[in-house]
Amino acid sequence: MKKVALSVMAVLMLFSCQNDNNSELETQESAAITQRKCATQDVLEAQLREDPTLALRMNQIEDFTKKAMLTGRIVNGKVEIPVIVNVLYRTSSENISDAQIQSQIDVLNDDYNASNDDFSQVPSVFSGIKANVGITFVLEAINRKSTTKTSWGTNDKMKKTSQGGIAPTSPTTKLNMWVCTIGGGILGYAQFPGGSSSTDGVAIDAKYFGVSGTANYPYNLGRTATHEVGHWMNLRHIWGDANCGSDLVSDTPTHNDANYGVPTYPHYSTCTGTPVEMTMNYMDYTDDRGMFMFSNGQKSRMAAIFVSGGARSGFGS
Repeated sequence: MKKVALSVMAVLMLFSCQNDNNSELETQESAAITQRKCATQDVLEAQLREDPTLALRMNQIEDFTKKAMLTGRIVNGKVEIPVIVNVLYRTSSENISDAQIQSQIDVLNDDYNASNDDFSQVPSVFSGIKANVGITFVLEAINRKSTTKTSWGTNDKMKKTSQGGIAPTSPTTKLNMWVCTIGGGILGYAQFPGGSSSTDGVAIDAKYFGVSGTANYPYNLGRTATHEVGHWMNLRHIWGDANCGSDLVSDTPTHNDANYGVPTYPHYSTCTGTPVEMTMNYMDYTDDRGMFMFSNGQKSRMAAIFVSGGARSGFGS
């Protein structure tokens, strides 16, 4: 059983990963991406340094989540999430089409409702815990803004009008997504529940959003957004951002570290028990074509934030 209790110090330690230099991110030219890189943990570490109370709020959310799961207080039926997409563009390729944006919403609906074509590829060892999360996404509005920036970095500038970005729309009741060039090899990042509403949402690089138009192989199946929205719903990386770390979910195997590309199945962990790693989980770092499932434990963890009193109860139905 994975340890799920968190102290304030544990939160700080859990997310103590190497920080990206935002000034470098903003000036670095985009290069071919060969390995998935999500900056969610790095962004959280910076937020924890800037706001010591965030660790306390996240601990409270973690306590609430555990109690909600233990008592069965999770949302019944569908949670429907309105989505606002904010496009920041300098070039025509960054100004992605409405069709490309809708293709990403379609992928989210498939992946979170187990209607993705590759869901049938889940290995039999995980067949008893593969999940239909049962959350739907509805595109409500698209905002577009021309900019002179070549890249935005990971310090939330794209979310601030004072920095040339677009402020979030009703973030307590709508999922805001920013599509722009992030830079530094970052595909995307999200804000965990508990952070400031003024920066709440998910940022995705325009080259890895949706399944058409500018979407670049091997991240051209919309799974970057599936991964980042998972963070926004309180999921951690499956390896717990540490060697043999915990993702705070009991039914996912303990991973050595992040996996890349499309690992050959079965891929064994050298952690205690030598489990088969769930490399096809959306919260690993594999290529888009290599990830196609959530677990029931992850489903329960996500559902817990939508109940009355939960961190995202404004979205609950």
